[in-house]
Amino acid sequence: MNKAIVTTNFTFPGLKDVYKGKVRDVYNINNEYLVMVVSDRISAFDVVLPKGIPFKGQVLNQIASKFLDATSDIVPNWKIATPDPMVTVGHLCEPYKVEMVIRGYLTGHAWREYNSGKRTLCGLQLPEGMKENQKFAEPIITPTTKASEGHDEDISHEEIISQGLVSAEEYTKLEQYTRAIFQRGTEMAAQMGLILVDTKYEFGKKDGVIYLIDEIHTPDSSRYFYADGYQERLAKGENQKQLSKEFVRQWLIENNFQGKEGQQVPFMSDDFVAQISERYIELFEHITGDKFVKAELVDVNERIFQNISDFITKKL
Repeated sequence: MNKAIVTTNFTFPGLKDVYKGKVRDVYNINNEYLVMVVSDRISAFDVVLPKGIPFKGQVLNQIASKFLDATSDIVPNWKIATPDPMVTVGHLCEPYKVEMVIRGYLTGHAWREYNSGKRTLCGLQLPEGMKENQKFAEPIITPTTKASEGHDEDISHEEIISQGLVSAEEYTKLEQYTRAIFQRGTEMAAQMGLILVDTKYEFGKKDGVIYLIDEIHTPDSSRYFYADGYQERLAKGENQKQLSKEFVRQWLIENNFQGKEGQQVPFMSDDFVAQISERYIELFEHITGDKFVKAELVDVNERIFQNISDFITKKL
């Protein structure tokens, strides 16, 4: 039986509002704290799939928590505590209207732009003669706008400043933080035989202080390659072996679904759901080096509610 948590409807003391994204349910407490419940929903091609994946929320929440702790000496972050395996409680910050995307390798969106003939990305000049998945001489920062509707769009350093999205002084800090966090993530990935290829960071501000917010270095927000065989695959022009949820997208494509109008999400059998769950657990163990300990699956909603309520009562 699938005991995945696909929705929550909690009421807490001081609750102001609730935001429900593709994966996370975020509760605003007294306009001061956020309670982020990472559900077991899974999305692909901008569509939430009909079945949840047991332990997926725990996997993503615990990976993000580990990396927030591992980078807290670089920049303050929003996390206060993780009172439940699927929950992080933290500071409510005013988000900056840009996302800081940093790329160590020419892949994904950057490669598609490059392959189309473009040699400028977010105002940065890219060298001629690069191959797909090739490492940059040094990581490049390619910010995007945080669109309230539609897709985020590439934006240059100069446009961010001229449009008043971030002050010149604060943007310099965001770039410094982004490079330092990416370097830390790169070092930690290397210890696990992985390459942190690219990722995105979000920042916010509270009481005049810049905070790192949201998740970091999870397979939903970052791309990882396996280091073993990277050079050989690059030399042969072969696809790199990735550590991501790409296998879910591939299954959907093979079953004629890419989120396009008129397409139907294929049936997800219990066996396939269980396979995805096990793959996410593998992702956790590869990325963190820790053994995954499954949380109790009896009355999960009640467990989450009680753990959050106890924390709010005692700490907030």
